[in-house]
Amino acid sequence: MDNLTHSLTGALIGQAGLKKKTGLAMPALIIGANLPDVDAACFFWLEGVEPLAFRRGITHGPIALLLLPLILAGLLYGWDRWQTRRGKRPEGRPPVHFGWLYGLSLIGCLTHPALDWMNVYGIRLLEPFSSRWFYGDVLFIIDVWLWALLIGGMWLSRRREKRGMDWRGTARTALGICGIYLVANFAISQFDRMANASFVETISSPPPLAFWQRESIGVSGSGSFFVDGERIGNTPLSACDLETAKARDKQVAAFLFWSRAPVITRQEDGSFLLGDARYYGVEEGRFSVTLPDGLCSEPGGS
Repeated sequence: MDNLTHSLTGALIGQAGLKKKTGLAMPALIIGANLPDVDAACFFWLEGVEPLAFRRGITHGPIALLLLPLILAGLLYGWDRWQTRRGKRPEGRPPVHFGWLYGLSLIGCLTHPALDWMNVYGIRLLEPFSSRWFYGDVLFIIDVWLWALLIGGMWLSRRREKRGMDWRGTARTALGICGIYLVANFAISQFDRMANASFVETISSPPPLAFWQRESIGVSGSGSFFVDGERIGNTPLSACDLETAKARDKQVAAFLFWSRAPVITRQEDGSFLLGDARYYGVEEGRFSVTLPDGLCSEPGGS
């Protein structure tokens, strides 16, 4: 999910009462909820589509989810001690407890893969023990309705807190409504899969706004992909030597490592474009890569 959703989730959990457990609780929850995305730094050293293969991997796996909160808790604890020594520690900050800092950082971190799993994009939950991708097909990567629920719950809870009312209960109710929304979306995707049972597999892709709808990507027995019943890609995978393509071009290797639904389209200039059915038609180069010359033939021949 996007980082606003991650941040709001951490903040609302804190507003449900956990922010009172220790000083710097809210930074622990909010930063922790975003911390696995430190892998976004890969854009500084990787090129083309290579970040697709690197992201949502090692920093989203079990080892990182235990170590990253420990690092964050240590930094926050050290920050509090540094401010104390310099006489700049805010008077209103409650005492800082390292154990609670770690626990809250861990809770924040764990919400991150839970939310990322809900997209069709995928996440490698077991890295480095396994590079398998997991997909929830529950939410679009930016869900404005979830934004509204999280922002509304946060605003109401903060408002009631300022007025001396029950602000914890308000935040917990908002989290419960968010949970119901997620379960409802999961059910919609399951019904979509059942409605397309004729396919070997159905990828139920939620659209940006109409959460009650799904773009159904059906996988046929031959490996062809159909979006809402219409076949996409004009060249079968078998017409190209993808193993040699991976060996020749690290961009192709990275793309195929990430791709859940690879499709090949012969372009007007005769080149072959490797894309993914989940992002078919998206700006060329972002979720696609051109295959090396001489490795593909048209169906049936030349």
